[in-house]
Amino acid sequence: MKEHYSRCEIETTCRLAQAQCTFNFGDYHLCKSDRFTIAIWNWNFSMDWAASCVTLSAEIRDKVPIASFVIRIIDSAKNRKILTKLEVKDKLLKQGERFECKVGLLPGRFIIDLEFLDLKASSPNGKDVCSIWPTKIMHQKPNSAVLESVGRMLIEKIHTDITINASDGSIGAHRAVLAARSPVFHSMFKHNLKENDDSTINISDMSIGSCQAFINYLYGVIEDEEFFKHRLELLHAANKYDICDLRDVCSESLAEDIDSSNVLERLQDSYLYQLPKLKLHCMQYLVKFGRIFDIEDDFNAFLQTVDKDLVIQLLGEALSVLKGS
Repeated sequence: MKEHYSRCEIETTCRLAQAQCTFNFGDYHLCKSDRFTIAIWNWNFSMDWAASCVTLSAEIRDKVPIASFVIRIIDSAKNRKILTKLEVKDKLLKQGERFECKVGLLPGRFIIDLEFLDLKASSPNGKDVCSIWPTKIMHQKPNSAVLESVGRMLIEKIHTDITINASDGSIGAHRAVLAARSPVFHSMFKHNLKENDDSTINISDMSIGSCQAFINYLYGVIEDEEFFKHRLELLHAANKYDICDLRDVCSESLAEDIDSSNVLERLQDSYLYQLPKLKLHCMQYLVKFGRIFDIEDDFNAFLQTVDKDLVIQLLGEALSVLKGS
């Protein structure tokens, strides 16, 4: 007997995928998703309603995923009640292997919600493991001898001509490099301001650690771990000193690991610093992917404190989702 399949719609954001599944009883009992992309792999869902089983698989090329994730089965019709929740840690998915999740009796309409907590890439034998997230922000860092020498100027304090005072320490730097990287610094040195006369710049709203990360970025010698640790402070500095490339990489990085614990803070930052892509990711995470229901009390308190314009934008996103459903 020929089996009948239905196709379920897939919505994705950086670490999250949702499949809307509908079964017309007596017509078919198998449902397959379209291919969707998370990180560097293409993924597929399949759902056997009769067997109450959800299957997840990845298309493997040269790198094998080691995945930590949460699968939730959510009732579409009853205020998004979570029917099943399963957390999986460090699951190696080789070519041809499928991860199966038994989910119990299901209604006719439900959502398969897959949220990746972490993804690592490995060789087919499970060795040579490296993290996918956070993205290596400095992957385009130049390696020419000239630019390496600029980095040495900072690290070895070669002929520094200005001192940057953070809240709890100071760093030596070079006017020419700062002026070339920031129009704010350029203007500061050009117009004989106090900072130019005193050969000092006071950045009292940054700690020495975050300020060092900021200066390291300007010189092209920041490490990815350092960037990730200080990216909120770096975003503030990028806005204050008008450094567009730093602003962009901060926005991209913050959009990569949105979750229920940080989405409201990220949304506020995206509005404050006018980061439309980050704001869209946050609003979709809350509205389209239904995370508002997970943090309802915090979200209601958030609405009481934020700018009304942001509330209006959130309502617009909600209406857009309702129209599309």
